[in-house]
Amino acid sequence: TLYSVSFIFIFIKTFNFMNYPTHSFLMIMKLTNVALALLTYRCTPFTTTSVSSIRHCSALNMGLFEQVPKVVAPKAFSPPEPRPLTVTDPSYMPNIIRGSLALSFRLGTGIFVLGWTVDSFFADEDDTRYSLKIGPFNIRDSSTVLHEAPRPKKPLILYEYEASPFCKKVRETINLLDLTVEYKPCPGARQGFSDDLFRMTGRRTVPYLIDPNTQVSMFQSADQIQYLLDTYGPTDKSKYDVKALWPVTFEKFALITSVLATQIRRFAGSTRQVNARPDNEKMKSLELWGYECSPFVKPVREKLCELCLPHIYISCSRGSVNRDRMVKKMGRFQVPFLVDPNTGVEMYEAFEIVKYLDAVYTTT
Repeated sequence: TLYSVSFIFIFIKTFNFMNYPTHSFLMIMKLTNVALALLTYRCTPFTTTSVSSIRHCSALNMGLFEQVPKVVAPKAFSPPEPRPLTVTDPSYMPNIIRGSLALSFRLGTGIFVLGWTVDSFFADEDDTRYSLKIGPFNIRDSSTVLHEAPRPKKPLILYEYEASPFCKKVRETINLLDLTVEYKPCPGARQGFSDDLFRMTGRRTVPYLIDPNTQVSMFQSADQIQYLLDTYGPTDKSKYDVKALWPVTFEKFALITSVLATQIRRFAGSTRQVNARPDNEKMKSLELWGYECSPFVKPVREKLCELCLPHIYISCSRGSVNRDRMVKKMGRFQVPFLVDPNTGVEMYEAFEIVKYLDAVYTTT
């Protein structure tokens, strides 16, 4: 703070700031934040990620004062009534079937959190906790190992795109560990946030992981998976079978099946939508509740990627504590669930969400 105040004072005295227009002040503030970022990182122990971390922090600060574009919900828009596990239009069925086939290729990886277990088949009714009602059963589940695992205070950041098989493995691991991550879509590793990634690192390779909690950043999906397990997995490795992770750690199997899953989905999310607003990358991050392999969540994720919209992804695999969070917040559990801070809209229903995103975040 002292460095920032001193920096501003010098500029005011030197350039007679009061005689300059507003944009001059904004430029001064941007330069101040860059200087502060560099001074802060001088006190950080040097690691192999220090250079890219400095670039990352500087790039963030340079865009700190950029104005967020204004968008509004469609005229007379009203969120649809949630209808769990229901295909409201027969024309959506092929999409759901392709999503289910993609799920089967990956053996349902990401459906359950690591250490998933059923707590009770006859759980008491509780309006603040999630349970699955099936006939006479009221099933409540959780994880036996993640309640002791470290949790990040800030969401991790992942530069990725939906159709990449390498990104898919990392996203599945994120679901297994029940983490909240901000996704920065880079369709085809050439569009969207790819330019930001290039400015930070000099490369466009995805996935690229940034952990603001540890100041670590890295390329390579295998390294990212191992980092996530080491940093946010159970501290006592003896409490779970590492072999259970083989669908993501067995490289050849993971790559082949992820490619097949992508082909089944017709490579959706691999290119920027032609009529996507050119300023979508500057929008506030949307919030999406879901999990990677859900055939209902999949079309929403693909659309967010094609529109290059940043979004915070809240993992809700079976056994996730976030299911309880949603029940406490909304009185029910259903995914996908979208929260749009740019318009104030909150809504369920996958294909209605897709229509909404097209209506708000395209030019036509």
